[in-house]
Amino acid sequence: MTWNPAKLEELKRKYGEGHGGELHDPKFRKVADRIFSATGTRVAPYAGIPTFLSAPSHPIDPTAPDFGDLQVAIVGIPMDLGVTNRNGSRFGPRALRTIERIGPYNHVLECAPVHELRVADVGDVPFASRYLLEQSHADIETHISRIVDAGVAPLSVGGDHSISYPILRAIGKDRPVGMIHIDAHCDTSGPFDQTKFHHAGPFRNAVLDGVLDPSRSIQIGIRGAAEYLWEFSHASGMTVIHAEEISAMGMPAVIKKALEIVGDGPTYLSFDIDSVDPAFAPGTGTPEIGGLTTREVLELLRGLKGANLVGGDVVEVAPQYDSTTNTAQVAAQVLFEILSLMVFSPAIAGKKS
Repeated sequence: MTWNPAKLEELKRKYGEGHGGELHDPKFRKVADRIFSATGTRVAPYAGIPTFLSAPSHPIDPTAPDFGDLQVAIVGIPMDLGVTNRNGSRFGPRALRTIERIGPYNHVLECAPVHELRVADVGDVPFASRYLLEQSHADIETHISRIVDAGVAPLSVGGDHSISYPILRAIGKDRPVGMIHIDAHCDTSGPFDQTKFHHAGPFRNAVLDGVLDPSRSIQIGIRGAAEYLWEFSHASGMTVIHAEEISAMGMPAVIKKALEIVGDGPTYLSFDIDSVDPAFAPGTGTPEIGGLTTREVLELLRGLKGANLVGGDVVEVAPQYDSTTNTAQVAAQVLFEILSLMVFSPAIAGKKS
């Protein structure tokens, strides 16, 4: 197309007046109409009380929980009593709440999840003790059960990975669920130091309790020196894709395998930030080099569109080991991507409108 004065005049007529939210493409205008006011202003991302993904705040009274008509409840779980190395992921939920400018539009999945789902930040799990790990797990299961029993999908922010066990006990109590697990570690080891309630064993516990179906579970990105601990993953029938295999397979093949494994049944998505290479996300308790890049993470997650998600979590962000806030930035983006996937989940999209 050759540039000419007539084209300039046409652009001036179309775009010379009005504000940035007055878009002409119907697809983008639909998004902008949710975000811009009639006068062309948007809420400043740095203003107001911070919530996960700038979702509405909907605090829950545990003695009389009222979730209204929510489809998804984003809940903080600031507990890291189950770590085997560096602690600090108790500060993960607070760190993710302070990250601004995530979304609102997912240009690949073509959705604005906070505006298309009835979703809210419902606050944190109330803990009876900051010292007792088993009591904390019981508190998590009780609170997540409140969410599940209300017909709402929980999207949790940890905390260490041991939180996934009580969450799965709440989600899978009526029927075992499948799982897409993205991590550096399988987290299927046995008891350590006289307890099985630690972040290296939640998925062994969940399988043995009958709330997680290992035949419908896939673990992606596994690597590191703890490989000898993950015998249970293979013995139980889980599918394991090591980080070293991904380059040769290609991400499309990894995605295809994941969707084949979980099928169309109810599925949980658990994302440990240490699946990401520490070059991109150093702020975690058990960093392992040779991990996923952030671009690979986005490709993997976005490829899971259509999976029948009934819940998910993002865990192990320990912000004090990250002077740049990069780790929380990556984790918040992952949280956004999982919420975006929930727009297309049959279990969630099919709920009352």
